[in-house]
Order: sequence, then structure tokens, then C-alpha cells
Amino acid sequence: MAVAARQLRHWNREEYLKMGDAGVFAPGERVELIEGEIITMTPQKSPHSAAVRLVQEALRGLFGAGFDVRPQLPLALGPDSEPEPDCAVVRGSVRDYVESQPTTAVLAVEVADSTLDFDRGPKGTLYAKGGIPEYWIVNLIDRVLEVYRDPGPLAPGSSEFAYRSVQRLGPSDSVAPLGGRGGAVRVADLLP
Repeated sequence: MAVAARQLRHWNREEYLKMGDAGVFAPGERVELIEGEIITMTPQKSPHSAAVRLVQEALRGLFGAGFDVRPQLPLALGPDSEPEPDCAVVRGSVRDYVESQPTTAVLAVEVADSTLDFDRGPKGTLYAKGGIPEYWIVNLIDRVLEVYRDPGPLAPGSSEFAYRSVQRLGPSDSVAPLGGRGGAVRVADLLP
């Protein structure tokens, strides 16, 4: 007896947005489109929520006017991805994105506990492929900040992307975002 090969349906952003308009997703259901796959996000526990707010407040102070700090809002990263990073810093203001989502960011941040492997893997790859110059993971498990910089192909001509610089910073360390106004934040101030 022949066994049929398993096939996955690849979705694009247009189809994904139409599903949302048609009510395919339950009210309040948290989903993201990552490289053509619809991913259900895990419920947020209190430490995760607190860390998102701490990051949001710190980034507002580090970037200021001319930048919009977007908590858990979509980025239109190509035809088949619309992730919702826990925080993203984009150029411009809120009103610049009334008609469409931003297509890039100067910094994307994920707060990770149960999603750490996914945030290091598919999410990091997606942000690097999208040319986002800096990506942070607030790692609640190890209580560190993982700082990813210098996105690009893994090898010349490769279609696989990654960040070529990775740092792990502890609570007593500080970091200045590449696109900020020159200030720094202590990692401890980002951890709940």
C-alpha cells in the first residue's frame, strides 16, 4: 500500500489577512504568519507581560522622537510573513502606519520563556532575512539579554540568513541599541 506524502499549505499575507477579515480566527486568538505557516502564540504569563512593558518603556526612552515603539503589532516582512514581535522600533510615527504595516524595523525584540527555541530559530532567521539590523531576545529562563546583530546570508549567494554577531549579556551589563540616540539600558531593567 502506498503512503501519501504529507503536504503543508503555504499561506501568503493577503490570504492570511482575508482569513482574519472572514473570522477564521477566534476573537482574541493570537496568531502570526511566519514563512507561510500560521503559528498559534502561547498565552502570556505575568513575567512575560511585565517584561514586554519594561522593554517598551526602556526603548521609548532610548529612541524618542522620530521612532515608533510598537508593542506586539505586525511587521509586513515579505509576501508570506507577518510576525508580531513583542516590541519593534520603526522609523516614523504612529500616523505613518495607518494605511499599512511597517515593512522593516531598526530593532525587533522578543520576550522568551516557552518560545525560546522558536525565537532563536525561525523568528531570528526571519528577522535576519528581513534585514532588521538588530534583534534582542529577553531570555526569561536564563535571565539574560541575547543581542543579535549583523544580519546576512550564511554564505555568499546563500538563501539562508542569520545574525553573524551574537552576545549574551547578564543583568549587570548594559546595551545601547544601534539606532538609538546614544543611551544605554541595563539588562536588569528589562527583566521582571
